[in-house]
Amino acid sequence: MTFLWPEFLWLLLALPLLVMLYLWLLRRKKKMALRYASLSIVKEALGPGQTIRRHVPPALFLLAIAAMLVAAARPQAVMLLPSNQQTIILAMDVSGSMRATDVKPSRLEAAQSAAKAFLAELPRHVKVGIVAFAGSAQVAQLPTTNREDLVTAIDRFQLQRATATGNAIVISLATLFPDAGIDLQSLQAGRERQRGLAIDADHKEKKEFTPVAPGSYTSAAIIMLTDGQRTTGVDPLEAAKMAADRGIRVYTVGIGTVDGETIGFEGWSMRVRLDEETLKAIATKTSAEYFYAGTSQDLHKVYETLSSRLTVEKKETEVSALFALAAALLALVSAGLSLLWFNRIL
Repeated sequence: MTFLWPEFLWLLLALPLLVMLYLWLLRRKKKMALRYASLSIVKEALGPGQTIRRHVPPALFLLAIAAMLVAAARPQAVMLLPSNQQTIILAMDVSGSMRATDVKPSRLEAAQSAAKAFLAELPRHVKVGIVAFAGSAQVAQLPTTNREDLVTAIDRFQLQRATATGNAIVISLATLFPDAGIDLQSLQAGRERQRGLAIDADHKEKKEFTPVAPGSYTSAAIIMLTDGQRTTGVDPLEAAKMAADRGIRVYTVGIGTVDGETIGFEGWSMRVRLDEETLKAIATKTSAEYFYAGTSQDLHKVYETLSSRLTVEKKETEVSALFALAAALLALVSAGLSLLWFNRIL
């Protein structure tokens, strides 16, 4: 725990003085009690139970004063609080390898099911956008709070060839910052212009911006799920740097085999391998995390974890109000017990 005004803690040194004052008052009352005709009357009035009771209200009041002094020092503590995350982009791989059935019933169907469950867990005020990527990347659904539209967009996925993980990050950033002039074409110098990218159909003037600390932009995040490695498009690490410079965390989720395998469908085959090294590098560069899901159950658990990470976060916050409330309650209890037992306040 830290304090914004630690100087006020010096006032706690006055508490021992208050204890000494209280003991002095007790001795004074004892001397006055000697004026009674018989000490037996005093002992009868102040039996063992009464002796303990008489110290309880003052002790509680002393604790109330201590709590008030701590509150005045404005204490801060790390607490779990609702996140101010407002927008999440789900970038989902729809390359041909997502047909593989090593994750039941298939990688694509498992990913769709887990994504829908993730949407159901999120608070309704959080906007979610969908980016689908294979050889190109495109916005399947602009950020919205309408969960039905998001589910429909997930159900519309069409498998394509190739994998452009870098493009997925760039398009996700362009979706989060539509006025920032993020241009995918300028990052693909010498490459064939991407098709089907409505978001970058027009040339956008590149705007200057000041880089911020990685992970410092807490109003948005990107979750990218893929089962392969980049075969075309922008270098994913270059795209990750763009995200890091804008403070956006890119959580990466790997699905499928790490060692690589050959899968076949519709009369042709291809060898796919999960590029964990790059996915981990993307997450590290953007101050996020990498998750691996080898089964559909693992994938659901990953999304459950991400849901909790993105809706609740640890924050250092001022807790003066809690100490002030404790002080008020202690003072009320002290006064109440004093009235109940002795018909007076302290």
